[in-house]
This record gives sequence, structure tokens and C-alpha cells, in this order.
Amino acid sequence: MQEILIKNVSKAYISDFKRKKKKAVGNVSLSIEKVEIFGIMGVNGAGKSTIIKMIMGFIKPHSGQILVSGKFPLDPDSRNKVGYLPENPYFYDNLTVRELLMFSCRASGLDNKTSVRSIEILLKQVGLYAEQNQKLRTFSKGMTQRAGICFALVHDPDIIILDELMTGLDPLGRKMVIDLIWSLKRRGKSCSALIF
Repeated sequence: MQEILIKNVSKAYISDFKRKKKKAVGNVSLSIEKVEIFGIMGVNGAGKSTIIKMIMGFIKPHSGQILVSGKFPLDPDSRNKVGYLPENPYFYDNLTVRELLMFSCRASGLDNKTSVRSIEILLKQVGLYAEQNQKLRTFSKGMTQRAGICFALVHDPDIIILDELMTGLDPLGRKMVIDLIWSLKRRGKSCSALIF
């Protein structure tokens, strides 16, 4: 079954005060199947993040069609089982990473027992367990990225969309992310639109 279907999608932006249109994405079609790891690679400005924003329903394509789990991205139900990490995540920095993840669990409707178990597992996997009660404002870029990965995964989504997920990670952090992605695939998850 297709988790994400993009068919003949185009998107243009008004680029400057002269109101010129600049094409960001031109007639893109692709299909991401269940339990598939799919990456989008390209130079800066190639439209990678624009594609992700359209998949997430943050912006609309000018033409074409996108379906996420058989639903249009503007349908809130299309995002029920999606985990998302934006290119530049911003979290309320007065929270601890545990509080941030508990917020995500509650927003996703998880019960307390499931939330606690999921948070503990993820914090251990990404190497933040010892820092779980530390305020996010004290985190380095790499630690914030690890917290963001947990934030995207804590509600056990079926589709995981990660934009520039390696940003700020040292070599050990990058290996941890790669190992985590493979473990998610083994559990039947689709890691889609990984941007490198």
C-alpha cells in the first residue's frame, strides 16, 4: 500500500517585489510504499523542503495531487500517524526534554503509561536519558536535533518525515540516527522524505 502518493505536483513562489514567479517544484511524481525508506537529495533550492511542506499540508501545490495514507494533506486525519521533524525545529526552551515529549504524547492522545514507556525508550536510544530533566535552552544543536527526533517518534507514527535530520549531529549522532531508521523499518514503519 502507498503511504505517500505525489502525482504531477508543481509549486511556484512569487520571488521578489517585481512579482515574478519562481518554480520551486515542477511536475514531480513519486510513490512511497509502506515500510520504505525514501530519501530526497538535491542542491540547495531544489525544492526538497517545499515537497515536504506540501506533504504535511503546510502549503498547497499549484497543480497535481498529494495523498498521505489515502487522504489529502489538508485533511487533519492524514497526519494522525505521521511523525515530522522540520529542518529548523523550534521548541519552547524553558521545557525539559521529558516535558517536551510528554506534551507531544498528550497532544497525540497517548495514555500516561504508554507515554512514559515510549519516552524512556526513545531517550535511551538517542542518548539523552541522562539529560531528560535538563532545560532545552542548555542543549547544543546536536542535542536539540536528537530531542526533535524523539518528538517526531514518541507517538509511534507509521510515517516519519524528517527534513535535514543530520543537521548538527556529530559522527556518532549520525550513526545513531541511521541505526534508529533501520530499527524503525524493521518494526514496519515508513521513513519518508529523508532530506540529506
